[in-house]
This record gives sequence, structure tokens and C-alpha cells, in this order.
Amino acid sequence: MKPIQVGLLGIGTVGSGTFKVLQRNQEEIRRRAGRGIEIAMVADLDAARARAIVGDAARVVTDAREVIASPSIDIVIELIGGCGVARTLVLEAIGAGKHVVTANKALLAVHGTEIFAAA
Repeated sequence: MKPIQVGLLGIGTVGSGTFKVLQRNQEEIRRRAGRGIEIAMVADLDAARARAIVGDAARVVTDAREVIASPSIDIVIELIGGCGVARTLVLEAIGAGKHVVTANKALLAVHGTEIFAAA
């Protein structure tokens, strides 16, 4: 079965940790879930830093909307933080039919009702 294709929005401290954990645990994820999870795209304004972290394992872009618009991406993980741009991108991802994961407590506290209604 084809691996689930994931796009990361932001590869700072949390994003790089998420990337490394998913990379390191591929076999266990596949064994438990019956399907792999592959980070296919990473969006970050600092493309050089992102490439240094992901190497050739994922496509790096500077525009998060490229991740959202990609028909191959199944899940968008928002790790930007804050409530402004993060809210906009999460709502756009939901509107594009993507599953969305976020660790952004501030976003959910302030805009959770709107985001859950959109989902």
C-alpha cells in the first residue's frame, strides 16, 4: 500500500523533531499501521536550513501554499505557530480537502471553533 504523503509547514525546532521521529520510526509505523508515512514536502521560509535538515528525503519549498495545493499530499502538519498565517493556512488546507495536524495550542484556543466547523 502506498505510504501516506505528508507535508510539513515549518521545520524549526518542532518541525525538525517531527521530521526526524517519523524518519527514524518508519518500520515501526509501517508494522503497526500497515502503511508507511512519508514526508514528501517541507515548506519553510529558510530553504537552506530546511534542506540541511531533510537532505534529499523531501522536496523543500518556501511557499506553504505549494504544499497545500499539491494533489499528492494527504496530510498537512502545521508547525509554524502563532495565529495569523497559521490560521489562514490551516483553513486553506481544510478547504483543499487535506487532513490537518497541528501542535499549535494558541491557534486552537483562539480559532478552534472556526477551524473545527471548517473541518
